[in-house]
Amino acid sequence: MNFIEKFFKDIEPKFDKGQQYGAYHEIFHALYSFFYNNHFHTKTSVHVRDSLDTKRYMGVVLIALMPALLFGIYNTGLQARIASGLSADFISSVFSGATIVLPIIAVIYVVGLGVEFVSCAIRGHAVNEGFLITGMILPLTLPPTIPLWQVAIGTAFGVIVGKEVFGGTGKNFLNPALNARCFLFFAYPSHMSGEVWTYMLHGKDMLVDGFSGATALAQAFQTPMGEVATEALTKSGLTLEKLIFGFVPGSIGETSIIAIGLGALLLLLVGVGSWRTMSSAIVGAIVAILLFNTFSEQPMAQMPFYWHLAMGGFAFGIVFIATDPVTSPYMKTSQLIYGFLIGLMGMVIRVFNPAYPESWMLTILLMNVFAPFIDHWVMQLEKSKRIPNRV
Repeated sequence: MNFIEKFFKDIEPKFDKGQQYGAYHEIFHALYSFFYNNHFHTKTSVHVRDSLDTKRYMGVVLIALMPALLFGIYNTGLQARIASGLSADFISSVFSGATIVLPIIAVIYVVGLGVEFVSCAIRGHAVNEGFLITGMILPLTLPPTIPLWQVAIGTAFGVIVGKEVFGGTGKNFLNPALNARCFLFFAYPSHMSGEVWTYMLHGKDMLVDGFSGATALAQAFQTPMGEVATEALTKSGLTLEKLIFGFVPGSIGETSIIAIGLGALLLLLVGVGSWRTMSSAIVGAIVAILLFNTFSEQPMAQMPFYWHLAMGGFAFGIVFIATDPVTSPYMKTSQLIYGFLIGLMGMVIRVFNPAYPESWMLTILLMNVFAPFIDHWVMQLEKSKRIPNRV
């Protein structure tokens, strides 16, 4: 690969500011750093060097997302072939899933990186690796039936409104991937909820008789008063075991608790993910459900907490989105409060607002807004405990 490095070094002078292609200086160095470590380093003695730079940090998160992505490709193909009455063997399911998922990912990266490059060329700030994570998280939160043109519009909105208007990666206060999903949810609700597996490989008129592509959350909400939601889900084939393994309808990367758990384990082992945010979110969700079990007769409120934890995008949200270091609090105590409120409020919205059963999108975005305030409040509390200076 030395010839690639030589090529970059040969043309680098042409991209220096004031030279022939100086307007594209930042874009050139973004491409260079994609292949090699950035050769710009701090040299003064007041800095502490750390091997975990932004590029390595993003690389770890990308690796952690791989189990959810790979399983999502397989499950997408599996559910699509079942809905179409085709054989659901492993190889065929993976191939079918790849033909559905990979174009979504490609559109997101092409549009998102294109917007970032244009913005950086106009404003003159550096391109960093932030969108590599955004571009992988966003498709995993989307239903596989979403049209590609909607994916493109949502991606552009998420990058421009969610990040670039605030100065780029590291300066945004809302998670860009979640911002894009929220836009798509409200702009095109018919493609973002409901029966997400309706016509993946064939037209609607060629579906298997009696097949329903409704997610577990959608079916649980349809449970009449006086009946048990878990029994209704089990009768429809959505058992707790299937929810944990992920062989159920849902967004591309959010169905498998096991795949998401493998990613969470890697993030925790290398110290990239916040265990405080993850664990406190689980505690908050459990507290909410135990209260609902005691005081509400609604079928969704009567479901055991472990069913709720296995359904929908809860696991994916608290592992990969709520722990975003840019949009979550910095203080350790703040992370505990932040995670607890996400779990508590998310379950309140899920159980009592049927319009937003996948409540984690709204909850995490709301807590992104309040994250600086939580940090400020905790910091003031810590300062109040200090012994005052006496002159």
